[in-house]
Amino acid sequence: MPRVLLTAFEPFGPWSTNSSWLTLEQITRDLPASPQLTTRRYPVDFAAVRERLERDLQENYDVALFLGQASGRTVIGLEAIGLNLACDAGASADEARLLHDDGPVAYRTELPVEQWARGLRAVGLPAQASYHAGTYLCNAALYTAHYLIERLALNTRAAFIHVPLDVSQVLDSPKPPASLPVEVSAAAVRWILGQLAEPVIV
Repeated sequence: MPRVLLTAFEPFGPWSTNSSWLTLEQITRDLPASPQLTTRRYPVDFAAVRERLERDLQENYDVALFLGQASGRTVIGLEAIGLNLACDAGASADEARLLHDDGPVAYRTELPVEQWARGLRAVGLPAQASYHAGTYLCNAALYTAHYLIERLALNTRAAFIHVPLDVSQVLDSPKPPASLPVEVSAAAVRWILGQLAEPVIV
């Protein structure tokens, strides 16, 4: 049975909850029989995320899927590329720094995110492949995972999934931003987990 690490982030900034964690919680209410899931909640901190990844990836999972909140989006975003670039929240572009001085410019996931996006849309779930995970912690998780997988010679394949704000997060806003019910986000991740449960990923 494939072994999958599934992570989400704690709340940050003005948000009292994080849609990625709400999505993960929704999934754990009725865990699929396969793949075998290990779940984690990561802190919103660059150094802490790297420390947690260094520890968790030692388990050499078959797949690592990272969930993150994406304000302003209305679809599930399947991120293909992690950049060797980091900016603190609210920082300007000229304050960017490298995540890893000895790392390449970028890593591209080996998982079929474009195929997944098409498959999700085919079953009525809003999704699209994306080629820019930002420059904050979502990108850092994707890039650092690949960096560690390469250096530790692991068999793990990794991808990042951005989920929109949940409806519950915007109900009290006078001008509610874009959102998507967490049940829809969880259904999309469940569909992906179903693909990972298959013997062969193409």
